[in-house]
Amino acid sequence: MTGGALVERTYGSLPVAVYSSIQELGKAAALEAAAVIAEAQRLRGRANIVLAAANSQLSFLAALGELEGLDWATVNIFHMDEYVGLDPDHPASFPRFLRRHLIDRVGPRAFFPIPNTGSARDCEAYAALLREYPADLCALGFGENGHLAFNDPPWAKFDDPLWVKVVRLDERSRRQQVGEGHFASLDVVPTHATTLTIPALLAARRILAIVPEARKAEAVERALLGAVTEDCPASILRGAGHARLYLDSDSAKGLKKAGSAW
Repeated sequence: MTGGALVERTYGSLPVAVYSSIQELGKAAALEAAAVIAEAQRLRGRANIVLAAANSQLSFLAALGELEGLDWATVNIFHMDEYVGLDPDHPASFPRFLRRHLIDRVGPRAFFPIPNTGSARDCEAYAALLREYPADLCALGFGENGHLAFNDPPWAKFDDPLWVKVVRLDERSRRQQVGEGHFASLDVVPTHATTLTIPALLAARRILAIVPEARKAEAVERALLGAVTEDCPASILRGAGHARLYLDSDSAKGLKKAGSAW
């Protein structure tokens, strides 16, 4: 078992570990992330990581920031999406979220926020940065509709030729942001965002998918038990070969009901 997991099972080539609580999940994922970072520093003198900014990542980010002995001075941090046109000081700004919950606490070598302009030039520039600093680690979650970053169905592309692009947000994604308390109503949630595409996310040497909470159970069940399809972008992880999925008992409940993982 991995770090106190209740159960482990592999779906396709994706190892899945289920934990008793969000806190235990976050600690286990943070320990693996730290090991990936330390190995990259040993081999290449620095580590490049891509992080998600979402409520589902809070326990992971808290645990990662509390780990002792991690050399943040040689870590470059990227993230995976940002709303087009959103004020950088808005509470829902993803760079602001990461600064508050990790970056200001640990002092990495550099943080590269995604511009909020939505311009093709800025998308190309961010993609160039990702290629200049190849990611050792990508820590992400699933959306309630199965999205990875803001690659929402039905527009997600497993073979997207771009690494960074502007997308129109699915209404379910926008409603999720209201439900998480980031916006007061659907009317004020931005309709477009800049996102890393699925090929850019999968380019990381190691992927940790951190997916707690009951509201993600449907997406988890579809990703692990349904078809591998762009209608559920998270399903692509089943064939990635370099990813691990962390669940808690709530997000895994659809697997238990299906008799698949317990």
